[in-house]
This record gives sequence, structure tokens and C-alpha cells, in this order.
Amino acid sequence: MNPHDYQFAFAPYRLTGTVYGPLLNDRNSLEALGESALQPPYKAPPQAPVLYVKPRNTFRLSGMNVATTKTIPEWEVGGSLALIVGRTACRISAGDALDYIAGYTVAIDLSVPHASFYRPAIRFKARDGSLILSNGVVSSASIVDPNALTLRTYLDNKLVQEGRLDAMIRPAAQLLADVTDFMTLSPGDILLLGVPNGAPRARAGQDVAVEIDQVGTAHASFVGGAE
Repeated sequence: MNPHDYQFAFAPYRLTGTVYGPLLNDRNSLEALGESALQPPYKAPPQAPVLYVKPRNTFRLSGMNVATTKTIPEWEVGGSLALIVGRTACRISAGDALDYIAGYTVAIDLSVPHASFYRPAIRFKARDGSLILSNGVVSSASIVDPNALTLRTYLDNKLVQEGRLDAMIRPAAQLLADVTDFMTLSPGDILLLGVPNGAPRARAGQDVAVEIDQVGTAHASFVGGAE
């Protein structure tokens, strides 16, 4: 099936835009870099959101297979809360930002493992099928505080990662405000909150599930490829 044929319509939401993710928004991930965050090529911790893009070719529905290959024998599994933009957002304040979110879903943000977080090549982040979205959306009104949620990642039904979203350097409202200070987000766009520290890796034959309290669960199965 052509990825453009996938239907990401969960009334009254239609995920038609682009997905943006922030690098190193998790406080524990930044601290794990230690002194290296002050050395080249970083030279200093990020002073503004550093974004990467997950374009349409990456979208897949929960439960679909992810292929490994000889060149990509394993994937880094980045679970994240996905903020679905409900109306045009441009230079909004943090105090108003949550009003621009239509709903939330769970994302499995897959990356080709790489050592450096500095300007990652698009070939690491935008591979076909490298974004798994949960098969449902919860309304923003049903989540009182998105930063109070907990994310858990399971590999073959074993808990391998657990992180509270209040560990994010920029909480949901602040991240949305800071991003829209330099770019406009449109209805249907998705802004990932960020990946908690300790993202696991998965290989062929393994199953992954990412769950977020009150939001839902996304699943992916990893299979061997022909490459």
C-alpha cells in the first residue's frame, strides 16, 4: 500500500500535515551528554528548540510491520506524546498555547541509531515507515495537564523504559509557543513533545509497544527485510 493511501482520520481530527520533533527536549537526555554538550560540535546546550521533520512518507498506523535490513539491523525506538494542532498557530504565548491543541496521540518515532545529536542527517530520521501513530486521538479537553503523564515502552512485553513527561525542558505549552515564534503551524500538523531518556533499540523478531497514560498505545513489529 502506498503510504499516501493510509487514512489518518479520527473524527473530528485529520492528520494531514507535517510532524516536527525536538531534539534533546528531555532534561535527563541532555544531562546524560555531560561535558560533551559543551564541546564541539555542540559547544553549548540548545537555547531554542532544535527541530527535525518526519514527512508524510514516514507515517504508518499502529500495528504495522517495520523492516530491518543489512544496513539498518536495528531501530532506535523513541516514544513520544504527539500534540495535534487544531488551528493556525503563529507567535502564540505559552499561556494560550494549549488552546491551539486539538488532541493528543501516541507516536513511535523511529530513527537509524546514530552517535551525534548535532544536526542529524535526514536519512537517519525520515526513513519510510519510521513514524508509527496510535489508532486513535484523545481530545485536548480530556487531558488536564499533558506534562503530568507517564510514558512507558515495552519490548516483547517487558518494560524497558519509563519516563514522566514533566522531565521535558520545554513543557507542551512552552514548546508550542517557542516553535511558533519562528514558524507557523497549521491544523493537522503534529508537534512531538520529545523522547524520554533511555530509548531502547529493536531488531527483527521483536515487538514494541509505547503507552501513555490517558492517551493510548502504539504498537510495532519488527521484521527482516530483503536489503
